[in-house]
Amino acid sequence: MPNEPVETAQAAPAQPVARRAAPWREQGPVIGVVAVGGAVGACARYGAALLWPTASGAFPWTTLWVNVVGCAVMGVFMVLITEVWQVHRLVRPFFGTGVLGGFTTFSTYAVDIRTLTDGDEARIALGYLALTVCLALTAVWTTTHLARRVVARVRRTGGTDGGGAA
Repeated sequence: MPNEPVETAQAAPAQPVARRAAPWREQGPVIGVVAVGGAVGACARYGAALLWPTASGAFPWTTLWVNVVGCAVMGVFMVLITEVWQVHRLVRPFFGTGVLGGFTTFSTYAVDIRTLTDGDEARIALGYLALTVCLALTAVWTTTHLARRVVARVRRTGGTDGGGAA
């Protein structure tokens, strides 16, 4: 009928929209600890370069050993924080990405290779290129393997005293 009231569906009351935290807020602490750790690692690397400078055109031993040591420490660190300790969520980005990322210097490695080749030291550059990769990979693999063996031995003996006595 034309004069009859028309029923309309009542709109459901508006639900408050769930506020989603800005992604940067969750990442802020991570970025902060990576930055602080990176500064610490870069200062340590800079200190190594001051203690053991490399002459122009010479084999860059300091950069090689900084990268190898950093990779070795990373092998031990990753075993400890993934298989032994339960650590705060910011430890890995602080130490692994920050400190060790700032300490190791594969960008300087690339610049060293370019500098050597530009200075007609292609043989030294090629040796450095190969040796760094081989030693860095060997370091991380070896220290990971050794750290796992030490952890397994400590767990078998029930402690660090070697006798298992409490």
